[in-house]
Amino acid sequence: MTYDLVKALKSLYPGSFWSLNGDSYSGLTWSNENKSSKPTEEELISECERLQAEYERTQYQRQRAPEYPDLKELADALYWNSKGDSSKLEEYYIKCEEIKNKYPKPQ
Repeated sequence: MTYDLVKALKSLYPGSFWSLNGDSYSGLTWSNENKSSKPTEEELISECERLQAEYERTQYQRQRAPEYPDLKELADALYWNSKGDSSKLEEYYIKCEEIKNKYPKPQ
């Protein structure tokens, strides 16, 4: 597995100063300006794995987003609902529910 050390460093040490020559831990140079000590390779790998797991856990959100009905439809449905016609709002909710069923949230 390839690890994205840049993402791990930005996640664990935002605002820190470092450079990375290549894509392996051996190429990491930690600046003396940092208040914290240089992270270990194990710490960075662990963070890479955590970030990857989070990315995979939220895949359903990225799949749903482009398929949800436009918010303009919701605004229109809410307007008509306030006038006593709930049919458009019900249609909107049905469309959203279909997408949620198509891409279920993992347990």
